[in-house]
Amino acid sequence: MTRAVQITFDCHDPIGQATFWAETLGYVIPGPPGISLSAGDDPFAAWKEFVEGLGIDLKPADFRAAIEDPQGRGPRVFFQIVPEDKIVKNRVHLDVRAAPGLQNCERMQALEDECQRLQELGAQRLERVDPNPPMETGFIVMADPEGNEFCLD
Repeated sequence: MTRAVQITFDCHDPIGQATFWAETLGYVIPGPPGISLSAGDDPFAAWKEFVEGLGIDLKPADFRAAIEDPQGRGPRVFFQIVPEDKIVKNRVHLDVRAAPGLQNCERMQALEDECQRLQELGAQRLERVDPNPPMETGFIVMADPEGNEFCLD
């Protein structure tokens, strides 16, 4: 039997992280249960209104966010507030498949283009590893806006 997974990020800014990763992965920010959002609606405002409607006083430290694959194939990603800062390298990281099927210069150019796009969204470029066949096809190491490492692969 297989099991679905949810990837959880500890962070300081769940809204910022959800927004960044939704844009990075092509995911969506879902609305509350039973509420249909139209294009342009703010899902976070809808959640705030939904929770308040339940009579819950949502403090800023209680806020969480999630993103989902609109096609239902990829794992749900969840963002929760923690008080501590990130202080060491991640032991687990995401590989964002930004150049599937591409090789050599064409692959690295596609990774560079995606790297540039993500930097404009707040990511930081950390390192480029060039192809070294047959064992290495090349990748770019980046960090999200809160410093979590990930690779463009």
